[in-house]
Amino acid sequence: MRRALVVTDETARHPFLASLPPHIRRGIEPIQRTVQKHVTLQDVKEFLMAYCACFVAISTFLI
Repeated sequence: MRRALVVTDETARHPFLASLPPHIRRGIEPIQRTVQKHVTLQDVKEFLMAYCACFVAISTFLI
């Protein structure tokens, strides 16, 4: 018979966190996500430059 070494905690919301002992999980705080929801013109320019550079590089190797 196989037994878990640590009693699971259902409030941990993740199997790995649930398997950790309470004294280790005590210092864990939820991660605050900061997401930028807007795309700037600079982002579009940088994407197009990278896309064109990759396209040119791959095209030269294929020809």
